[in-house]
Amino acid sequence: MWKLLTTYFSFTKKERRGIIFVTIAVILVALAPQFFYLFVKDEAVNANQFSMEIAALEAKVSQRKNYPGKSYDNQNTFRRLYASETAVAKERFYFDPNTASENDWLRLGIKKKTAQTIQKYLAKGGRFYKPADLQKIYGMSEKDAQELMPYISIAAIKKDYPSLQDKPAQSPTYPKKNSILPVDINIADTTAFIALPGIGSKLSKRIVGFREKLGGFYAIDQISETYNLPDSTFQKIKPYLVLNSKAIKKININSATLDQMKAHPYINYSIANSIITYRQQHGNYTDILELKKLMLVSDEFYSRASPYLSVE
Repeated sequence: MWKLLTTYFSFTKKERRGIIFVTIAVILVALAPQFFYLFVKDEAVNANQFSMEIAALEAKVSQRKNYPGKSYDNQNTFRRLYASETAVAKERFYFDPNTASENDWLRLGIKKKTAQTIQKYLAKGGRFYKPADLQKIYGMSEKDAQELMPYISIAAIKKDYPSLQDKPAQSPTYPKKNSILPVDINIADTTAFIALPGIGSKLSKRIVGFREKLGGFYAIDQISETYNLPDSTFQKIKPYLVLNSKAIKKININSATLDQMKAHPYINYSIANSIITYRQQHGNYTDILELKKLMLVSDEFYSRASPYLSVE
């Protein structure tokens, strides 16, 4: 037993040196704090100066908390400080969109760019005939249009007629034999269009052909879109054009093929493909307004093409 213990606790010369070194290191580390205070001189603390520094620091912190644009205690502080500055008040009052100024539109909560678009539209001869026409303005959101329509009051167009008392007596006039008769643009044939000033055989065929491709006209100004029809010629014939028949041939977007859609002058391949792809992914459309969900369908496209589209 003794021999076993002696063998177990026996160390070589190199190991004994290592044990001695470790022991000395442990003792030095344990006594180091005691010797540290012998070489460090305590400095007197100036209580008044310390109090002044603390007060200055607290003043800076308080100043930063109360200064808008810096730090905030919580989110409610930010909302309280800036709520009145960021919120845009929307006024509601009855107005005529044909006479409202840019400032009036801004007061109604419409963006400045959209208000300028409306002014340009009116300056070019455009006019609002009913509240729903507001949705045709580029940049006008559907939400803003719906909110403003109940406040729209469009004045009737006043025509000045001369007084019978002021009008000199005239002998009755009778139409000349070659007087131009009104042309109903949705039912007139090429012969009727040829009778109009500046319209020959080619232009009359193009107008009728364009009408067939569209599926009928819903506005007289669509005639001006006829290929190679000069605007000067259109302005000459416009007084003689009427639109008594509004029978429009519509495309069922729930059953139409890609070729049928893109054959329409207002629908290109990309838009037609987008309409069909959305139908295949989400099922049949229930309302034409769903087309506005498509990225390629702009407000301008929707206002031009929607009269030719249906869901049944």
